Amino acid sequence: MGKGGEKGEEAGEQLRFYTWEEIQKHNLRTDKWLVIERKVYNITKWANRHPGGHRVISHCAGEDATDAFQAFHINPTLVRKFLKPLLIGELAPGEPSHDRDKNSQLVEDFRTLRKTAEDMNLFRASPWFFSLYLAHIIAMEALAWLMVSHFGTGWITTLILACILATSQAQAGWLQHDFGHLSVFKKSVWNHIVHKFVIGHLKGASANWWNHRHFQHHAKPNIFKKDPDVNMLHIFVLGDSQPVEYGKKKLKYLPYNHQHEYFFLGRIPLSFPIPCSHTLPDPNTLAHFPLSPRLDPPRTPRATQFTRKVTQEPPEALPAPVSETEWFLESHWFVWVTQMNHIPMEIDSEKHRDWLSSQLAATCNIEQSFFNDWFTGHLNFQIEHHLFPTMPRHNFWKIKPLVKSLCAKYGVQYEEKSLGKAFIDIVG
Repeated sequence: MGKGGEKGEEAGEQLRFYTWEEIQKHNLRTDKWLVIERKVYNITKWANRHPGGHRVISHCAGEDATDAFQAFHINPTLVRKFLKPLLIGELAPGEPSHDRDKNSQLVEDFRTLRKTAEDMNLFRASPWFFSLYLAHIIAMEALAWLMVSHFGTGWITTLILACILATSQAQAGWLQHDFGHLSVFKKSVWNHIVHKFVIGHLKGASANWWNHRHFQHHAKPNIFKKDPDVNMLHIFVLGDSQPVEYGKKKLKYLPYNHQHEYFFLGRIPLSFPIPCSHTLPDPNTLAHFPLSPRLDPPRTPRATQFTRKVTQEPPEALPAPVSETEWFLESHWFVWVTQMNHIPMEIDSEKHRDWLSSQLAATCNIEQSFFNDWFTGHLNFQIEHHLFPTMPRHNFWKIKPLVKSLCAKYGVQYEEKSLGKAFIDIVG
């Protein structure tokens, strides 16, 4: 078993064969190999040029990345052209297709399920669904403009405006999530273009920041040092193992035994970029309170900054500024919905599970209803979303019975709860 070259297979060079024992040694910062469909790739130098960021692909170093590769790319055939120069060999004929003693039959059955979903056209988006969804967001923004123009900035108007805008912004957040996951258009480029518009001009955040951060979460949900959403040691300790581990090390940045209380003061209001004062600042001066590492802080202005008009009034005309109230309401909405599917689940170090088992261990669903679907942006189907990130959300309910059946076959826990219980479990 020879070692592969840095630039992959040379023209006419015979492919070499590798064992899993050899491949698993190449999981270092300066030496990264991974396997996709039994082919071995050296991604050491290319990782920094990976469009999704170097971290998400590096998290799979030394592993079989087939399911992650299929989950994140809507056109695998095109992407394989970029992989070709990185090819250094294949798994040896006697080696299993899956590393670390994973259940081969479970993995194969999950891939069969994905093929079934493709045959059912569940990865095809409905233009009507997303057009109407965007329209109802723009309608709320337009209504806010009209209210400011006709009713001014009194107390009652301000509170109503804040509620409308918080709703509009929350729903825009769910919509940018769809485009960010390439689940709307058939071509990646169009998803990226519209994603930049929605997150940049409706939300005021950075598309690159979101992509590089969020895909890590999907690749390794609830895994310490790999999922940025649970790397919050300076604020919270999470899961069952981290409190014990850092308690023994006597690391104490905050009184963690009271974190369920200061969660309401710190985690929620500071989870979004918020204005520094009672006037809306320039986007580059937004104060951001990161609870975990941020690669690229939000700095793109909202195109619909009608709040600029409000904040240009004298301070005495703004007893309750729209912008501040909106941020407060929206951040509450955002945090409760995004945390309810993951924080109450297993949070631990890397265990090298198969794709299905790793996603189900870290994710739960919320009961379906028209309100729950709308309120959460279909993140109540978090299990199906994590298994198939590029699937349009309006099709989650169709694949759900098949996912539950597969989980039951292999004894993988499929957890589903009410919205109220999900919120209570966050505090618990």
